Amino acid sequence: MLSALATGEYWIGWASPITLRAGAVLTLALGSWFALVIASLHSYIPLMNSDAPLAPVSWRRMIHGVEKVRQRLLRVARALEAASVPYAVAGGNAVAAWVSRVDETAVRNTRDVDILLRRTDLLAARQTLEAAGFVYRHVSSLGQPSGLDLFLDGPSASARDAVHIVFAEEKVRPDSPVSSPDVAESENGDQFRLVTLNALVRMKLAGFRDKDRTHLRDLIEVGLIDASWLNRLPEELRRRLENLLNTPEG
Repeated sequence: MLSALATGEYWIGWASPITLRAGAVLTLALGSWFALVIASLHSYIPLMNSDAPLAPVSWRRMIHGVEKVRQRLLRVARALEAASVPYAVAGGNAVAAWVSRVDETAVRNTRDVDILLRRTDLLAARQTLEAAGFVYRHVSSLGQPSGLDLFLDGPSASARDAVHIVFAEEKVRPDSPVSSPDVAESENGDQFRLVTLNALVRMKLAGFRDKDRTHLRDLIEVGLIDASWLNRLPEELRRRLENLLNTPEG
């Protein structure tokens, strides 16, 4: 069991934000993430609120949720390109872009906007994106000792409405088998720069979280990667891809 007493914003992985104020205690136990927050007169963002009313089922809300992510990505891309800041779209949106080149019906939506960026360009990117209405945050992360750099989509945005920065030629986590690729490993799309397929596969194999494995299976399913890739990869990444190829259903 791990208990943390802290002030600030903590993230479980990249997807589950919890804001802890002074006096809040986060308890993690039994291999799953459980949050027990004790905070008199202090606010927090819970993992789930069973009392919250549900909005009605609506195609409009579903489509709007997808469109918000797309617009966020395009705003970031336009701002960085206008300022000549080198970048590339990575993560789930990069997977969707590559999959769409083979089969549009196989595209999986994502709420994440991940941008590959050189650390030396962070200041220029920050100035550019803040001028475009984004709000920079460096937050602590239970999975990444060095924390996360992200840009919230406006001052009142939730942590889920953020652009995540992945630093080029650095390891995302200390135990990552390889570093992230350089921004140069990218190509022009119709509206943004996109990491190459080779770079994207290496990033997903290095991360190898549940969603990374799902994204890799999407690429396998449409034939973008197969057994011919095994000899192109470092040993640890080769073993991970071989495991996925041998267990296509998970």
